[in-house]
Amino acid sequence: MRFVPLIVARPEIQMAMDEAILKARIEGKVEDTVRLYIFKPSSITIGRFQSVEYDVNLEKCKELGIPVVRRITGGGSVFHDQYGEITYSVIIGEDFHESLRNVDESYRFLASPLVEAIKELGLDGRFSGLNDIVANGKKISGSAQTRKKGVILQHGTLMYATRLDILASVLKVSQKKLQDKGLTSIWERVTTLEREGVKLSREEVYALLKMKFFEKFPLKEDKLTDYELELVEMLIEEKYGNESWNFQR
Repeated sequence: MRFVPLIVARPEIQMAMDEAILKARIEGKVEDTVRLYIFKPSSITIGRFQSVEYDVNLEKCKELGIPVVRRITGGGSVFHDQYGEITYSVIIGEDFHESLRNVDESYRFLASPLVEAIKELGLDGRFSGLNDIVANGKKISGSAQTRKKGVILQHGTLMYATRLDILASVLKVSQKKLQDKGLTSIWERVTTLEREGVKLSREEVYALLKMKFFEKFPLKEDKLTDYELELVEMLIEEKYGNESWNFQR
């Protein structure tokens, strides 16, 4: 398996990279791949079938210079703080492990390095629901997934120092969703490593996550191929850099 080292880039580039790797993997041109990356500037990604207007405060995003890009995976809207969040993605064939054929089990299998990293820091890390990870009972990570032709793309977050005040201002959090969980505000539901008393630099979080993924998978470092980079350029032009994709109803 291939590990692609940390890439810091705009959201349309990051989402195009994940899909380019997926396409190349489906075509048998590349190996199963894990990568870690950071959105710069801070960005919002929204789920494949979400309404931007319903889930995102676009005025606040414009004021703060936060771009919005639509993913090809499901799930909800996510604020990716360039100063406090690292995203992982795994592109892998369903035949890699028996648990990958079951959606519930696959989420846990592929995101397990994050749980191990949280536990190593002395926090109570565990899975919650289908695709969330909690630390000391509060959400610290969410993942989303898509499957095509026997290959899975799963990507997700780890909030180590996300500015939750900005998160709360740019995402429209459903009060009903909070009430259904017995909560009154997002502050009761979401946390970061820093809020739980673990203050780490980006470099330290990256090194820890990288180590945990290397413990889980037979990885070796490598870069994206020229073919993948050509796909990235095409996908930015045709999809992720295009308002008709990002803001479709």
